[in-house]
Amino acid sequence: MHPPCAFAANCLLAAGIALGFCTSLALAQEQAQGPARAEPPPAAAFFQNPAVLSAELSPSGRQLALSTAAGSTRVGLVLVDLGETIRLRRVAQFSDADVMAFHWVGDGQLVFSLADLSSGSGDNQVGAPGLYVVATDGGRPRQLVQHRIRRVVTDGGPLGREPLPWHHQLLQVPQVAAGDAQEEVIVGDFAFTSSNDLRSVNPLWLNVRSGRTRGMDLQAPVGAQGWWFDSRGRARAVLTRNDGVQALHWRAPGQDGWKKIAQGSLLGLPFMPRFVDDEGTLIVSHAHGREGTSVLSRFDFGTGRPEPVPWVSTPGFDFEGSVIAREDGTGLAGVRTRTDAETTTWLDPAYSALQALADERLPGRVNRLSCRRCTAPDAVMLVQSWSDRDPGQLWLYQAQDKQWRRVALMRPGIVPAQMATVDFQRIRARDGRDLPVWLTLPPGRQPGQPGPAVVLVHGGPWVRGGHWQWEPMAQFLASRGYLVIAPEFRGSQGYGQAHFRAGWKQWGQAMQDDLADALLWAQKQGLASDQVCIAGASYGGYATLMGLVRHPELYRCGVAWVAVTDPFLFLEGSFWINDDISAAGRRHTLPELVGDPKTDAAMLTAVSPLAQAERLRAPLLLAFGESDLRVPLAHGKRLRAALRDAGREPEWVTYPNEAHSWRLPETRTDFAQRVEAFLARHLRAAPANKP
Repeated sequence: MHPPCAFAANCLLAAGIALGFCTSLALAQEQAQGPARAEPPPAAAFFQNPAVLSAELSPSGRQLALSTAAGSTRVGLVLVDLGETIRLRRVAQFSDADVMAFHWVGDGQLVFSLADLSSGSGDNQVGAPGLYVVATDGGRPRQLVQHRIRRVVTDGGPLGREPLPWHHQLLQVPQVAAGDAQEEVIVGDFAFTSSNDLRSVNPLWLNVRSGRTRGMDLQAPVGAQGWWFDSRGRARAVLTRNDGVQALHWRAPGQDGWKKIAQGSLLGLPFMPRFVDDEGTLIVSHAHGREGTSVLSRFDFGTGRPEPVPWVSTPGFDFEGSVIAREDGTGLAGVRTRTDAETTTWLDPAYSALQALADERLPGRVNRLSCRRCTAPDAVMLVQSWSDRDPGQLWLYQAQDKQWRRVALMRPGIVPAQMATVDFQRIRARDGRDLPVWLTLPPGRQPGQPGPAVVLVHGGPWVRGGHWQWEPMAQFLASRGYLVIAPEFRGSQGYGQAHFRAGWKQWGQAMQDDLADALLWAQKQGLASDQVCIAGASYGGYATLMGLVRHPELYRCGVAWVAVTDPFLFLEGSFWINDDISAAGRRHTLPELVGDPKTDAAMLTAVSPLAQAERLRAPLLLAFGESDLRVPLAHGKRLRAALRDAGREPEWVTYPNEAHSWRLPETRTDFAQRVEAFLARHLRAAPANKP
């Protein structure tokens, strides 16, 4: 039990003693600033679930909702009344499920989905989240949409009709005019083909009080799969996919029909919608300039193209972020972008003033704010604040009394002063291509003192890997004394179309060379010694295996989890092995991105870890989820058998009921401890000269 805490202006959770997550100001300051202990934190501190999963102010700003497991073994929904007296109460709690995403429906109701965080990811990957509603003035949760696999029982009474089938999911909670009651949300009815590919999504209005639905009379184009709505829930844009072709269609205010405004392959459209407003403005992202970095532009319906001068550009980075509407839906409030770190540019002086208050209170950090009554004297602001060394804190500011209150530390077991700093560099690959690289620098490591390193390869691979923020695995490895080198190799997204396309059909080739070039650069800078291991999950696991094949002189060992080991199995599938790779992906995109199993067979064999198993000679730790459908366990078993036949048995672990990601904290902790022991054996105790 926590010691009693008197309520303090800067310690909001002191009011939550009954929920079991009281955090005193002194403890919070110690965790935020140090001093650092001699011993690094235990592995479990890095891989526990956050104390708060999500937080959102009500539309009026008079209440705050939190999803948290504080005071319980399950994540529930907690409501904080932000009156003169702070009051907390649980509005949703289950014995067999955890509250995940939630949204306000007006000030009187919350809708939310559920998952089972006490079971591995294998139990949830083919499920659906369901949908529930709970009134904030009392009563118990009621079910609106069923789960696919399991049924969570609520005792809130019937809605007067059966819940919708599992294939309905929440699409949007529209805004309503001030003072109007809000009872409807938009859900999508998802239809699938016999091969489990998405065929179409049909939007419906769902009344959260009665559970009844009504159609939207959209006359949607065939194959509608993605929708964009204005703030009132009126459909403005739709993405269709049919036979390997995707297209965008637009419906202007006051019109009933749809007009096609773009068409392309599944690997690319000339632009994508990012924001629509109530007046019919469309803002899109599109490639711009020599490197094809993504920018934001207003769409010109007269020319049928984005305006030639970008509205928002982030040189060197694709636009990543969001356009933020004013809280009344009447226009734009600002734009949030992520280059190396996240920043928000506000168009309204009142919002800018609130951002300045947050940045002054919490300097040197990313401070993401949301506000209610933002331009009024009694504005309420919620701030999620983080840095490279701090996993995050939640703060509340009420302008009327100018009070700052700390709501929560996202990971109370982490002391930022003990954490590593994160640096972002741009270097040159061997062919001259710009190569972004993230470095996580162990605490106390001085320039010119090279030490052991881990090249940590992100999965995907067609995603962006790093940001200026706290990341569990990189920080865990750095806490054990390893420099972590995380390259954004070609094929990664986030750095322009040219960088993305340079990785097509380059698995195990130029993509692999980028990893080696990042390590060689770090060694030349005096940051990394010759004691290096390569590690990664999914594609990162594949690249780990191919790193040991292609550049054995650089790496003493490898750690690969949920790794693709057989490109042919990945690209073609097997009648005997179940996976979740879509038929459309295997037919239209993977042959372009990775290779065609027929015409590129020789190349794919040359870059297959399974086919090249004889060349895998370094110590290797392999880990797989036994319920993985993205990279089935067969990938691991086949490689293990090939290595065993070659007389080089790898270290091996599988996790029952885990899939492509480790959901259970105990799984993540166990695996991290295995990695720590493996690296300690093969790096720190390694001889001065490589074999």
